[in-house]
Amino acid sequence: MANLLITGGAGFIGSHTCLVFLEAGHELIVIDNFINSSPEAIKRVVQLADAHHRLTLVEGDICVEADVEKAFTSFRRKNFLFHSSIDAVIHFAGLKAVGESRTNPLDYWGVNVNGSYTLLKVMAAHGCRTIVFSSSATLYGYPQRVPIPEDAPIAPINPYGQSKAAVEQLLADLAASETGWRIARLRYFNPVGAHPSGMIGEDPCGIPNNLFPFISQVAAGRRINLKVFGNDWPTFDGTAIRDYIHVLDLAAGHLITLETLLSEKPQMLTLNLGSGVGLSVLEVVAEFEAVCGQPIPYEIVTRRFGDAAKTVADSSLAETRIGWRTTRNLTEMCRDGWAWQSANPYGYAN
Repeated sequence: MANLLITGGAGFIGSHTCLVFLEAGHELIVIDNFINSSPEAIKRVVQLADAHHRLTLVEGDICVEADVEKAFTSFRRKNFLFHSSIDAVIHFAGLKAVGESRTNPLDYWGVNVNGSYTLLKVMAAHGCRTIVFSSSATLYGYPQRVPIPEDAPIAPINPYGQSKAAVEQLLADLAASETGWRIARLRYFNPVGAHPSGMIGEDPCGIPNNLFPFISQVAAGRRINLKVFGNDWPTFDGTAIRDYIHVLDLAAGHLITLETLLSEKPQMLTLNLGSGVGLSVLEVVAEFEAVCGQPIPYEIVTRRFGDAAKTVADSSLAETRIGWRTTRNLTEMCRDGWAWQSANPYGYAN
């Protein structure tokens, strides 16, 4: 089993991935500054996995070199074995709201790019050269063809996507400059859902930026209605189509990717992680209504800048290269998301 550092491990995707890695028997150090997450998520992960002695939580900022150093040395102190070290890093930490990135671009370049630079610098100093990076389908911008393959043009249209593209380029430059690096760049589409227990899930700060948590909060009575951005798109029902992936399928993708990196020669993998199935906004609303047993009121508003009519992944490379594909459908995404929301109407603040 591997000794892993998980950055941003208390977040939505990070917490579910921590659970999957613990269930697989790995030892974890989690670093998080809790700006948009909660330490309660880690407490619940440990409880679900019954792994109280295999996860150490470090409160820290990846932009601060001393904090990253503290995370690396925490594992050694924990095990009292000075020859023990971090075998690999799973890198989630960063800012992720597209709209916010337009109003605060310095924050996004500072955290997402500078934080990644600092992390990689400390990794190199400690001889750790294996990393799985949390990238995003937003770097494809307006896709020229759908489904979108990994070799599609990189043309982000907002600072968030541009910061992800910059880190991907940094990783490529690093791999080209020095042998021995094992790197995976995983381009997510739209992670949703939650753990079926309802104990961990997505807990956005403030008004949600994404469809699923907004629908969930409307169903729970926290929001009056859902705003649907446009019903005049060139799609079958006029609403935008997206590729949704259950967060546990995404977490499993990280586990399989890491196993591939550690078992093969040094390389750089670039993979889309999506379902390959396009679902419209109104299809998602209808399914969530069926699952929660109540109507989801919505209103049609004007389109948002930067939205595309249809964004769907071509994830065939992930299936052929590492043997990964999604296993959960829309009903399960809605069911698990509602289990989380109904059990935690105000998220971890409960």
